[in-house]
Amino acid sequence: MQLTFLGGAETVTGSKILLEINDKKILIDCGLFQGLKELRSKNWDQFPVNPASIDVILLTHAHLDHCGYIPVLVKNGFNGTIYCTPPTFELTKIILLDSAKIQEEECAHCNKYEYTKHKPAKPLYTVTDAVNCFPSFKTIEYKTRFPLFNRTYFEFHNSGHILGSASVKLDVANETIVFSGDLGRKVPIILREMTYLTKADYIVMESTYGNKEHPELDVKEKLLETVLHTYKKGGNLIIPTFSVERAQELIYLFKELQKDRLLPPMPIYLDSPMGVNATQVYYNYQNYLNLNEKDLAEMIKAVQLIKSVEISKAVIKDKKQKIVMAGSGMVTGGRILHHLKKNIGDPRNTILLVGFQAVGTRGRALLEGEKELKFMGEYHQVKAEVKCINAFSGHADQSELLDWLQHFEVLPKEIYLNHGETHQSNTLCTKIKTTLQTNCKVVKMNTVYDLY
Repeated sequence: MQLTFLGGAETVTGSKILLEINDKKILIDCGLFQGLKELRSKNWDQFPVNPASIDVILLTHAHLDHCGYIPVLVKNGFNGTIYCTPPTFELTKIILLDSAKIQEEECAHCNKYEYTKHKPAKPLYTVTDAVNCFPSFKTIEYKTRFPLFNRTYFEFHNSGHILGSASVKLDVANETIVFSGDLGRKVPIILREMTYLTKADYIVMESTYGNKEHPELDVKEKLLETVLHTYKKGGNLIIPTFSVERAQELIYLFKELQKDRLLPPMPIYLDSPMGVNATQVYYNYQNYLNLNEKDLAEMIKAVQLIKSVEISKAVIKDKKQKIVMAGSGMVTGGRILHHLKKNIGDPRNTILLVGFQAVGTRGRALLEGEKELKFMGEYHQVKAEVKCINAFSGHADQSELLDWLQHFEVLPKEIYLNHGETHQSNTLCTKIKTTLQTNCKVVKMNTVYDLY
């Protein structure tokens, strides 16, 4: 039995873990590389394993860095089954279609205005490619033991990261391997708390925040403070927003602030077709949330949801003060660029970052105080005030990762750390070895690890 990390190793993007059991191949996640150009270019490399030889994909959740490469794999010959939870499938459809559409639009824009090295620029995959992979999906509910092959079974367990996100418990003969997937916060804002597992011979665990503790902040209070600060300046609040989980958390918090009559008279918009569609999926899966029907009804009224381009343009032109949430969350594309083009040059406005910003993204550049940002073929002076609320993170911090491990009744033979930048993973690895007195390794890309 062997593990090979084809992505999500020494980086937080492109998650792909190949598990080989004799002649069977299981791929845990199939994500897109994002961020630095050297990482994004890997999406175009020939896949190191023949896609047709992979039997099964186990998808932990719907974020693009975990599901975004599936259309490429299917296009190149994968014809097995993709297992995930029901809401993960619904969100994955939305995310893959949006990803394909953005790629097609960006290529068309690049070709029209000729700011591309490639003649012509082509998308990694098209909307048709995305649609073609959907028949391969099969949904499995949490805590359902499902047979894969001879003496091989798996279960999904709630990882508390986003709607439908899962850790994978894989039983192979007499051995148990647990893949954490992305682990959420101990006390999430709108989700039900994660499920703690208790038995594993091997653990593959994410380490996104392996070297950090999230600040103890009241995110609702901090959000209100930022809104009021911007309102007093006479500006707009622009929030680059991840369409899945972060958008819904923000809607919930704005709903709570409205209920308490604390917000100034500023209309609130979610300007993101994908965010609007994802929000509807959340409303349809109330049993996965720690919300009641009244909460959902109030959330629906709290924010104006925008899907059409015409209304989006009208909101951008409107001179009244406003709060706008728009994708993408790392400012890599989407409608947020149009809102930034209008607002980034005015110091009265505030840009609020509310999620992890990967190295190489425009969001990371803003976070690090860059005074100039390139997008839509032009350089833009950053005169708007940039703020950040780190406590929004949907990833467990170091203490929460250790807490998750400490729920295992017997420590595993080996813990493999992935999905973290090198310094984050190394710090967590040292902490695990000294705190838990067990074996731990930081994995490397394309390196084979023998389990037994």
